[in-house]
Amino acid sequence: MLLVTRLQHIKEWLIELVPNNKTALTSIFESLQYRNYRLYFNGQIISLIGTSMQQVAMSWLVYRLTGSIMLLGTVAFLTQIPSLFVSPLMGVVNDRFDRKKLLILTQVLSMIQALIMAALVLTNNVRIIHILILSVFLGLINSLDAPVRQAFYTKLVPAKVLGNAIALNSATFNCTKLIGPTIGGILIALVGEGICFLINGISFIGVIIALMHIQTKHRQTSVADGNIWNELKEGFNYSIGFLPIRSILIFIVVLALLSFPFPMMLPAFVKSELHGQSDLYGYFIAATGIGSLISTLYLAARKSVLGLAKIVMFACGIQGISLIAFSLTHTVWLSLIICFFIGFSYIACLASCNTLIQSLTDEDKRGRVMSYYTMAFLGFTPIGCLLQGYAAERAGLSTIYLICGILVFLTAVVFGYYRPAIRKASRPIYVKKGIITEIAYGLQSSKN
Repeated sequence: MLLVTRLQHIKEWLIELVPNNKTALTSIFESLQYRNYRLYFNGQIISLIGTSMQQVAMSWLVYRLTGSIMLLGTVAFLTQIPSLFVSPLMGVVNDRFDRKKLLILTQVLSMIQALIMAALVLTNNVRIIHILILSVFLGLINSLDAPVRQAFYTKLVPAKVLGNAIALNSATFNCTKLIGPTIGGILIALVGEGICFLINGISFIGVIIALMHIQTKHRQTSVADGNIWNELKEGFNYSIGFLPIRSILIFIVVLALLSFPFPMMLPAFVKSELHGQSDLYGYFIAATGIGSLISTLYLAARKSVLGLAKIVMFACGIQGISLIAFSLTHTVWLSLIICFFIGFSYIACLASCNTLIQSLTDEDKRGRVMSYYTMAFLGFTPIGCLLQGYAAERAGLSTIYLICGILVFLTAVVFGYYRPAIRKASRPIYVKKGIITEIAYGLQSSKN
């Protein structure tokens, strides 16, 4: 009887990890029934293919021009470090102004940056100083774009499908990461990096047109006195004072330092360790993208936030083990398989944390909370890139991947230890928002 009881408890514990409804395959695309999200989704597909091509081209261009892992990490650092300092201020802007207009602005500026890079590369006038300056410019754009984009989902879909919209958008991002880098790697080998920047610049037209056709109502949710410092302070105290949000932000910071720099270091690993070229690099990014795509489809098929913290814990553990395995192998086909699991666990962690924060945050503070989320993700990743690039030139990339993998696995253990406390603190919020009823219904449906 004791064994039967324990088996039942294990079954109930594991049931939270699987999609909890019989219509999982059809519910993956549930968010697309809403016109605004459908427009946004289609525009994103076009733009993100170009963006992923530019990311491949930028990394390969830097390493081709300099042959330096340190500069490879420096460019990634400059692209994302503005988020560490500017994102909190952008969170206030996010809560004050029309998010659709802000997104149109960031897309126009991103298009300009890509076209300037294309002109420099295609005319053979590009120098590393140009890349560094334009990387800072792109970083400033992203420091506004990322928190606005994260908070914009609530304008596109109702709260009941928010998690599905976030996961489906992640699926879009990773599907384009599968397509874009593969095309980019081939184009670099055939005609050079400049065409990738040009295609990216043109691709922004699609998302700009989509945003212009989206119909939303702007509702100012910021503090009435208009004091920016008070708004920053309120957002910070709210984020740090609530255990679940504080825990997730710290968790993201740790992963940003240890595992999120992995794609930025890949060009050096492919060229120096595997003696490959840009096409092989594209295959590695594509393998990571396949894993990420499967992960986001799995998350999109889930009916509620029940079990997401558990998924975060398991995915973090898989991430650590995968990094350790990647550091110990130099066989191409095996490394590609490991990249699949790295991509799967990467998105499982990031999208789950995003959904948890979105479901717990009050609407009037959403912009500021998501700015701190962006700061944790984009702001600390470049620091990790810089530190790993510096250390890799002395100890080798394989050693760095091994150390980071061990630390990431230990992070999963620590998060698992605090998970019950996080769940307990989250429950009153879910009851208040009515989410707990949906959770109970979804769990009962799975049992039946």
